[in-house]
Amino acid sequence: MFERPKSGERAILLHAAPGRTPQLNEQEEFAELAVSAGAIIVDQLSSSRKRPDSRYFIGKGKLGELSNRIAEHHAELVISSASLSPSQERNLEKALNCRVLDRAGLILDIFAQRARSFEGKLQVELAQLQHLSTRLVRGWTHLERQKGGIGLRGPGETQLETDRRLVGKRIRQLNERLVHVDSRRTMNRQNRIRAEIPTVALVGYTNAGKSTLFNALTNAGVYVEDKLFATLDPTVRKLMLADGSECVVADTVGFVRDLPHELIAAFRSTLQEAREADLILHLIDASDPNRWHRVRQVNGVLKELDADRVPQIRVYNKIDKLDRAPRLTNNRNGQGRAVWLSAVKGEGISLLLDAIGSRLIRKKIHGVVRLQPGQGRQRALLFDLGAVVREEPADDGGWMLELNLVERDFRRFIKRENLSFDFLEVPQTEESAALI
Repeated sequence: MFERPKSGERAILLHAAPGRTPQLNEQEEFAELAVSAGAIIVDQLSSSRKRPDSRYFIGKGKLGELSNRIAEHHAELVISSASLSPSQERNLEKALNCRVLDRAGLILDIFAQRARSFEGKLQVELAQLQHLSTRLVRGWTHLERQKGGIGLRGPGETQLETDRRLVGKRIRQLNERLVHVDSRRTMNRQNRIRAEIPTVALVGYTNAGKSTLFNALTNAGVYVEDKLFATLDPTVRKLMLADGSECVVADTVGFVRDLPHELIAAFRSTLQEAREADLILHLIDASDPNRWHRVRQVNGVLKELDADRVPQIRVYNKIDKLDRAPRLTNNRNGQGRAVWLSAVKGEGISLLLDAIGSRLIRKKIHGVVRLQPGQGRQRALLFDLGAVVREEPADDGGWMLELNLVERDFRRFIKRENLSFDFLEVPQTEESAALI
């Protein structure tokens, strides 16, 4: 079995895209990912096939060329831009006598290097183990019962089975820990809801300038560097708006094309801030010629997280590279729709604050609900939201609750509990507070 070395910084990039030639912008982004992971790129090779080879992904001709380049440049690592199956990865390592990594493994390695918080480390380890569980290979067999011989009979379990059992046990432990972390995060969100503090989630393609904008808005002092996935750990800070009201800004992990599903699953609790937010700031690098492709990628991840229906302001950053002036455009309701600014120079920040304020005007509703004796769950949830102003017992053993809460919170409650909108009885004197 090929012994994996501890080193592996001298890398050859294999750009492969089944059925087409890899585009230049995709190759550049992949090279940036490799550099962000600490690789020294010594060569790059492109491969185009109608169908990937079932054994090596690439053809035998490219395999021979790749082997020659590894020997020529003394490369220790081959990184494939395409996703490789576990068997293809193992077969390539045997044929090339060199460590092989695909795009998902590369991104996971970057995340492992950047995670700093307890939650971030748990999430990255979980994603790594889920990815590794499909790629376990037998490293040694001297404890197998099948080997036989006096004094050599093992416990009846191959090392591969032992590895799988240990990995599965660790995955369960991590999931249990993340459940507790997620419960604390959910509690914090509920506290903000009760305090009627709206949440603004900052999302965008990696390296679009999210951390720079986050610092410009909140003076958080978050680490900033011009590289992919410079910061991973979520940060939440208060933000004072122009009218004196407060909101909470949550910085989330950057998105990237073909983000591994293991990472989306592991970071779901962190990205939950986007789904539960009152407003999303979608940060876009205005100087990026492929910005519309990036926008589609981010919106695709938001849709996967069920966050695509959250109101969104597009923030076009880095206008200083285009020599453009800051500006704000509104929608038909006169609310901020898009802002052009430079986060690094602080130009256009005031326009963004105005846009956020215009979108966070929270319409409140006031009315009475009648709950049956069997609706104790709904009663408890309304108290958790801090929506109950007054409560009176009903003749049938139920309750009559006078509510005062934000319309969006009530709509979310209605949807979650599968209730109709006429659940709330609005007094005739409060026509302006009508829900519909």
